[in-house]
Amino acid sequence: MDLADLRAIADAERAARPPAEIRCCTAAGCASADAPAVLATLKTAVAAAGLGDRVRAVGVGCMRLCSQGPLVAVEPAGALYQKVTTESAGSVVAGLTGGAVTAEPLDPRAPFFARQSSVVLENSGRIEPERVESYVAADGYLGLYRAVREMTPAEVVAAVTASGLRGRGGAGYPTGVKWATVAKNPGERKYVVCNADEGDPGAFMNRSVLESDPHKVLEGMAVAGYAVGAAQGYVYCRGEYPLAIDRLTTAIKQATKLGLLGTHVFGTPFDFRIDVRIGAGAFVCGEETALMASIMGGRGTPTPRPPYPAESGLWGMPTLLNNVETFANVPRIVRDGPEWFAALGTPTSPGTKVFCLTGKVANTGLVEVPLGTPLRTIVEGIGGGAPGGTIKAVQTGGPSGGCVPAELLDTPVDYESLGTIGSIMGSGGMIVMDQTSDMVDVARYFMEFCMDESCGKCVPCRAGTVQLHRLLSRVLDGTAGAEEMERLEALCHMVKDTSLCGLGQTAPNPTLSTLRYFRREYEAKLHPGTRAQRLRLPMVSANGPGGHAP
Repeated sequence: MDLADLRAIADAERAARPPAEIRCCTAAGCASADAPAVLATLKTAVAAAGLGDRVRAVGVGCMRLCSQGPLVAVEPAGALYQKVTTESAGSVVAGLTGGAVTAEPLDPRAPFFARQSSVVLENSGRIEPERVESYVAADGYLGLYRAVREMTPAEVVAAVTASGLRGRGGAGYPTGVKWATVAKNPGERKYVVCNADEGDPGAFMNRSVLESDPHKVLEGMAVAGYAVGAAQGYVYCRGEYPLAIDRLTTAIKQATKLGLLGTHVFGTPFDFRIDVRIGAGAFVCGEETALMASIMGGRGTPTPRPPYPAESGLWGMPTLLNNVETFANVPRIVRDGPEWFAALGTPTSPGTKVFCLTGKVANTGLVEVPLGTPLRTIVEGIGGGAPGGTIKAVQTGGPSGGCVPAELLDTPVDYESLGTIGSIMGSGGMIVMDQTSDMVDVARYFMEFCMDESCGKCVPCRAGTVQLHRLLSRVLDGTAGAEEMERLEALCHMVKDTSLCGLGQTAPNPTLSTLRYFRREYEAKLHPGTRAQRLRLPMVSANGPGGHAP
């Protein structure tokens, strides 16, 4: 495979396309609403109408407005339809020849679409995710070609560093710095790992990217492998994402067959293989040391750092870990240059970010905007606000994040700004709450999630989350007093400061943020007769609620 071969594939793919294309979203959200049957109906209708030489119906990835699926687009007409059924699908085809269309139209110029900027999602809903030729026709693998044929590994690292890309998994660590560290550390072997163990409630960014544009992630990983000197990559994906796993596996086979992965990539000495490892659903495996333990066949529990994975990761070798969205940004950075990427977003948080907008909001789905976009623009301008009510708070960062009150919706969404108000960006979950939401109950919900997902390795997380959950339950039951409120806050800080890994260290964040901004809701639930009483909770031993080692 060389550049001429790559261009020939792209040219052949473009030449084979008929004048019109009907695109049906077949990502998991729309698939759950019978999208595969809708696509089959569209294909049958095209054939029945004798339009096979002028029209084709294809399955594509996520079109973002997930609440209105299945979505169907007609190009180049620019028509878009929502909640398409097997009964209305045929009318979409009939409309191409002047017939009546009974499918419900959706304006592609609506604010939900018009106010977004596409980098990571540029191909989502446009290409066929199960055909490598479709990705190549969208300039796919040109970034990898440029990296391995026109740049040295050090130049690739320098380009990623100059772009200002920060890890999109939550911490926001500078990607170029991490790559440079792995590149300079000696090792008999090195590894590249893509963290696709997306477990936050209400989050499906990584799943959608893998289902819609898997080759972009593979290309980004291959560029990373070349830059740091690795020959082996792993994608660690949670088992609850069967469609993402299937499409990712298919993409790896296709890319390897074409010589885009495997040995002598683009006729160079660079070899890079990618394998998929499937997780069993443990939220803690999103933590990098637990993830690596799982890849190596061990129990997915975290270990103390240092040493960091960049120095001693998989099998004791230097290992680069980034998440799905981070790798998906890389091909465009290499292809179009770091200056282009750095011009997006803010000086300290360049680029765009993909969010999952869910909860009490009119438009739920995927949103990609430049970093620094005000939270209000996302939840009101793009999301359409809370239907039939007003927004009370927005939870960012999932169980690790905080609840941002309505009066702070003008806060820019970037790493620093969210941190100053007690929240984090996280991987991109964004849950909107209206005036019907009980903020104490919200805090308890997230604490229950962290309590259930704790691996039990360290006492502060294993026992502390249980005690915090019980305290929050007492507040909700109206049996807690003022002293228990003080104990609740103190325990939050203890768990945050002394837990081994990020799960325990961030578990108190929803509670602390709701105490900060919605304290009156807590105080209103306190029982007057218990204000002077000392805390009387069943003790939780270091071995767990039942006193036995988990």
